[in-house]
Amino acid sequence: MQDWLESFWAHHFADTQIYAWELLIEDWFFVFAMGFLALELVRLLIKKQMDWATLGDVAANFVTLATHLGIIALSAGLYLLVMYSVYDALALTYLPNNGWTIALAILLADFAYYWEHRAAHRIGLGWATHTVHHSSPYFNISVAYRHGPLDALFGLPFLLPLVILGFDPILILFAAAMVQLFQTMLHTETIGKLPAFIEAIFNTPSHHRVHHGANKAYIDKNYAGILIIWDKMFGTFTPEKDKVIYGVRPAIESVNPLVVFGHGFYRLVKKMRAVNGLGNKLACLIQPPGWTPRSSDPSKDHKSSKL
Repeated sequence: MQDWLESFWAHHFADTQIYAWELLIEDWFFVFAMGFLALELVRLLIKKQMDWATLGDVAANFVTLATHLGIIALSAGLYLLVMYSVYDALALTYLPNNGWTIALAILLADFAYYWEHRAAHRIGLGWATHTVHHSSPYFNISVAYRHGPLDALFGLPFLLPLVILGFDPILILFAAAMVQLFQTMLHTETIGKLPAFIEAIFNTPSHHRVHHGANKAYIDKNYAGILIIWDKMFGTFTPEKDKVIYGVRPAIESVNPLVVFGHGFYRLVKKMRAVNGLGNKLACLIQPPGWTPRSSDPSKDHKSSKL
């Protein structure tokens, strides 16, 4: 065992090997997720909390997933072109793909995800796509697959610093996928709070339930992917206390996949049309989602991220 570990940390892994790992892990994880979803639905049946709205919401989640995968397929070439162009032109060094760099890449991808996720909540354009993920009034593992129109592209700028540091783009994509898969597991009400030492270090279902809460105390909290320590370091951590109210305000109140997938950009465009002046219209793209132009009466100014 010790010899194997030493070999793993020192061995150089080809790009093709890392990509094969990613495909294998993602495929088997999806099988696990579907099995877990079945258990969650059975749990709701036993508790007599199952209804057609829940099933419609689950179906809408997978329609957005299919659309998301289609966008990934169409944009993958551009995504890789940007990453490899930066890698060739700006990388400070070229790091080998071994056990140490795999572990470090996952840690740094997790750190990058924290800031990507935070930006998706605090920038109007980011929230227009990310609100899709938050719009479900339910919380089961299928919600993890509820994606918005730009979700496939929004994370790219946050991964480019890892490219500049010299990590292989294929390794970076693998690391980012591992962060996403870890967070997928957190979308459940079936698992309560875990032992305190786990809750203190890692993101957990309890911490992520808070993140999906529309409760005033829970808005814009717990952005973490794998490690909750990022939220504790940067002042965005809140533990689960009150019962979580899921969804966004105002609620979309629909399981129509077209409404689910497009409501964020519909609301953004509507807001941009409502404000006066080109500067204010463009500001809607980069200001927090609840931002409005400063009025002559400061009491009318309002800021909130989930409106």
